Amino acid sequence: MAQGMPVYDNTNFISLAKQLVESAKQTTNLLKTVEFLKQQKQRIEKVSNVIQQLDAVSNLIQNNQQLYQLVQQDLQEILSSPYIKPEEVDQVSESFDEILQRSTQNVNYIDKILTSDYLKMSDGERAAILKAYEESSSEMLAEVNNKTQRYRSIISFRKMQDKINNRETDF
Repeated sequence: MAQGMPVYDNTNFISLAKQLVESAKQTTNLLKTVEFLKQQKQRIEKVSNVIQQLDAVSNLIQNNQQLYQLVQQDLQEILSSPYIKPEEVDQVSESFDEILQRSTQNVNYIDKILTSDYLKMSDGERAAILKAYEESSSEMLAEVNNKTQRYRSIISFRKMQDKINNRETDF
């Protein structure tokens, strides 16, 4: 008995080749999906950064408006008090003016950041700077409130002192 040529089953080979082709198609689709998801993630991050910037700017504007209103109202009230000495008027005005100057400088700097591609910052970096300035404006607002409270306490103390010194005695 003579042995003949071995017989190969081409169906297994064809099936394997089809599976490899199908696997390559799926891998290509997966790579496309990964790339698409990366792009969507970048877009979401951009939108998130823009929203953070808008929120920070909105809060900055609100804080600065409150700051100016507080200074106008409180400064007028403090300076019109008869218990503030004439030589103290300049000191009181300067203490509030210094805060308003810082606020104005911050607003000008923020305007530069927003209106130009300042220092080639990314949106995230710009949002971080705006957040820092928002916190700074909140601190200025608290500082104005503290100064106002301090001056009101001085006025209250002097008012009480005046009443004690000018009271009528019934002895």
